[in-house]
Amino acid sequence: MDDAILITELNDFIFCPISIYFHKMYGNMDKMMYQTSDQLNGTSAHESIDEHNYSSRKDTISSLDVFCEKYNLIGKIDIYIGNKKLLVERKKIIRQVYDGYVFQLYAQYFSMIEMGYEVKKIKLHSIDDNKSYDIKLPEEDPIMFEKFEQTIEKIRMFDIDSFIQTNSEKCKRCIYEPACDRTLLTN
Repeated sequence: MDDAILITELNDFIFCPISIYFHKMYGNMDKMMYQTSDQLNGTSAHESIDEHNYSSRKDTISSLDVFCEKYNLIGKIDIYIGNKKLLVERKKIIRQVYDGYVFQLYAQYFSMIEMGYEVKKIKLHSIDDNKSYDIKLPEEDPIMFEKFEQTIEKIRMFDIDSFIQTNSEKCKRCIYEPACDRTLLTN
């Protein structure tokens, strides 16, 4: 399990592979030291999930630790609603459905299936505006499923020394930009 990929890293890798390095480097440091208000608000929005206070319904599971042996992925789910066989990934605000969001759901989906849960639907939920986005299951979207598997392979093959950032917009939105030697921004 030494080479297990954290489910959250699927989204992080697509944003910027270097962000995973910084996230691990900062580790358990107080988040107030390096996170922006957007990241702190996102963490706050997840508190009810992380503290298992989302729902008292017996058929609702939140913040369950999961592992997918097939892809060697590890992480947590946000919400599984048993009577609907629905898996939900919550985000503070969804302005656009990014591939990384979908890949996180796929990883959770495969983990839950391996663990014996039945999942018939997967969904993203935007907390701030209370909007939900139905996502096709991997077997219903072969193109996205192939991109998911390719991303896992790219993570496993990634060489940090040869990475060159090409998108300055990502640098502008990165909390680690001030410490990054790959930034495209000039100070």
